[in-house]
Amino acid sequence: MNRLLILALFATTPVAAQQVTIDSGALDGATADGVASFKGIPYAAPPLGERRWAAPAPVVRWNEPRDATRFGADCMQNPVPGDVSHGAPMAEDCLSLNVWTPEATASARLPVMVWIHGGGFVAGSGALATTDGTQLAKRGVVVVTFNYRLGRFGFFAHPALGEAANWGLMDQIAALTWVKRNIAAFGGDPANVTIFGESAGGESVARLMASPVANGVFAKAIAASGGGRDRWPALAEAQTKGGAFAAKVGAADLAALRALPADTVRGGITILNKEEAFYSGPVTDGTIVPGHADMVFAAGKQARIPFIGGSNDDELGFMPGPFLPMVNGPVLKELGDGAKMVNIAYGSDERAARYLAGDAIFGEPALALAGRHARSGAPTWLYRFGYVTESKREPGKGAAHASDVPFQFGNLPADASAADRAAAVRIMSYWTRFARTGNPNGEGLAAWSRLDADKPALLAIGIDRTAMAPAATPPIAAIAKIRDSQ
Repeated sequence: MNRLLILALFATTPVAAQQVTIDSGALDGATADGVASFKGIPYAAPPLGERRWAAPAPVVRWNEPRDATRFGADCMQNPVPGDVSHGAPMAEDCLSLNVWTPEATASARLPVMVWIHGGGFVAGSGALATTDGTQLAKRGVVVVTFNYRLGRFGFFAHPALGEAANWGLMDQIAALTWVKRNIAAFGGDPANVTIFGESAGGESVARLMASPVANGVFAKAIAASGGGRDRWPALAEAQTKGGAFAAKVGAADLAALRALPADTVRGGITILNKEEAFYSGPVTDGTIVPGHADMVFAAGKQARIPFIGGSNDDELGFMPGPFLPMVNGPVLKELGDGAKMVNIAYGSDERAARYLAGDAIFGEPALALAGRHARSGAPTWLYRFGYVTESKREPGKGAAHASDVPFQFGNLPADASAADRAAAVRIMSYWTRFARTGNPNGEGLAAWSRLDADKPALLAIGIDRTAMAPAATPPIAAIAKIRDSQ
């Protein structure tokens, strides 16, 4: 066998061993396509038995190298229809994270990007194919994804638990604390960590920025389609409903609650199950969640760090028309007497019916939150994502909720066109340059102006062009006027 053939065989070998040592022991990962990956790394002790509904505890150190080539279990959940799982089983023992790095050496000090997955706080995983970190890592960053407790496991209050309720957010903070301690071993810079997330992950970003408990564990933030006007229940309300659940299942005390089978705790939870929705997201407990995010930002009490916020131009475009009244109804009720003014701003009843809920749940809150952050003096950029892959374009339809996530990670479907892949490169370039420097602008990219709260403009990422555009469309401006006066 000649020398060139031997070299060619080595060059095409898909996986090679890679070992890193962290504070809890050695990890055996794998290297493929120039990126080292380490999967299923526990960042907290299993939340089982007495640790169910308890703050994350430290991991017990292991003595032998640990296999880190497979994802850990997903957290207990009822998956959202349409989500594609990576095939791992569900379990309460699910507090693990995954790392992708282009250079696993302690001397590299690369920027770090930590992804917080969406799923309405009741579903999701840090191990989905769309959020594989390989393509981002190739751009010179260390990527981390993780699982956190969901549904009633992650957001549950009961008088016997005292004033705690946000177990899932505690997990997020524990994962970020783990990154602070250990990411240098993977070539990352613990002082240059950017958190980014979409939907519930985007809202988590805002919650962490607003939480004094999370101070110092990240330096920059990106919130995609994360809302920001949400009104989660106060602790007393959540405790009352937690007590009602305990009575329903016959659990007389905390020990009995913790002894319940996991499937009983999980229940038949869905995002649209209004009766059960009290535990499907953060509780305003006064500590982890000190108050509504928009009010914390309005008072300038959030972390004043570089921030990117935004939403998609057709968030609810995935919903069939007959379902839209179901989501528009609560918005119209909230707007009250101003609903007519908002309807007029859309120009037609048809457009109002199609876009109202998406603009009210995602578009207007993104502008409001970013504007408040900009007024605090922190560097802020706002965007609206409207790119649709060529194979999915339809007249009158834009970029639906979560359709931006594959572009953020560069994990497009196999039939993606050259134009689609170029759009993904643009998004990844903005994101990684922001992670590296705190400013998304760079050579070869359309200029993205920092947000001026008095004259708000955003980067409109479209099919034909990417350029600055006015942020406050007439309907969004009308929604904002009503909400700010309430």
